[in-house]
Amino acid sequence: MSNVEEDPAELACGGVAAAEPEPELLQPRSVPLGGPRAMLVGRALPNRDRRMVGAWCFTDFYGPADITDQPGMQVPPHPHTGLQTVSWLLEGQVLHRDSLGNTQLIEPGQLSLMTAGHGISHSEESPADHSPILHGAQLWIALPADRRGVDPHFEHHGDLPVATTPEGRATVLMGELLGRTSPARTYTPLVGAELAIHAGATMRIPAEADFEYAVLALSDVAVNGRPVATGEMLYVGQGPDEVTISSEGPGRAMLLGGVPFDERIVMWWNFVGRSHDEVAEARAEWERDRTNPHEESRFGVVRGYADPALRAPELPNVALRARGRTRYDS
Repeated sequence: MSNVEEDPAELACGGVAAAEPEPELLQPRSVPLGGPRAMLVGRALPNRDRRMVGAWCFTDFYGPADITDQPGMQVPPHPHTGLQTVSWLLEGQVLHRDSLGNTQLIEPGQLSLMTAGHGISHSEESPADHSPILHGAQLWIALPADRRGVDPHFEHHGDLPVATTPEGRATVLMGELLGRTSPARTYTPLVGAELAIHAGATMRIPAEADFEYAVLALSDVAVNGRPVATGEMLYVGQGPDEVTISSEGPGRAMLLGGVPFDERIVMWWNFVGRSHDEVAEARAEWERDRTNPHEESRFGVVRGYADPALRAPELPNVALRARGRTRYDS
């Protein structure tokens, strides 16, 4: 998924872990996705105070949106560097195309994971015969410095491991949880899982001592006893022995966690880098590739999408600066 803001702010993330505040509620901001036919998404990460949870650096939550007789998601070809994109649907379908030649229909309960590495481009759209409801999440994972230049690749996992408890079930997208391990490729220690909680139940998730955690509410839930409304994220932090998620009715949430990311990162538009020059170079190469597309270019060519590729926004008038993973260690 693209950050399609025409004037994107500098989103600087990463940095050595510092003393953390108390658990904090991260309110999403509304962002239009997809130009003039845009649908709105809620973006909880990066947030004003907290920019990362482990290596997770970006979360968009959308829907449930009624897209009957509407185009739904329409994101033209756009570039990425230095990250992985995680696509997760609760309802509906999204058609992924990328510059490696992959075309994949994504449906609920299936993980599509794209590793950008040194450069890739892709498009995302609701297919012509789409379902009436679109509901899901898109997340990014920052790649560590020594792996951010890997060859780009794409994975689709239609049969993910599921751990069942008397209180609900956990579908493991990334990493390991409750004795189940995802087949998805990771580059830092982390976990990502969707939790389905039975009505009136409380799921108890054992926590890794060196992980920090957050919970993105896909419905109204309570996390460690604190109410979290749909689309909000509660940063739990590092140290508790467990994370508890409760729901009065049938509930859903995403558990995200990982070892605190100890690198300073500049994230601007759809690029994750370590300096202004690195991001500026990626932008310039995308503009060159976009206007003169060819298969051997850094970002390649996405075939099959009807509209032109996205133009990169102008860089800000001041140099992009890598800062810390929170505003407390900028």
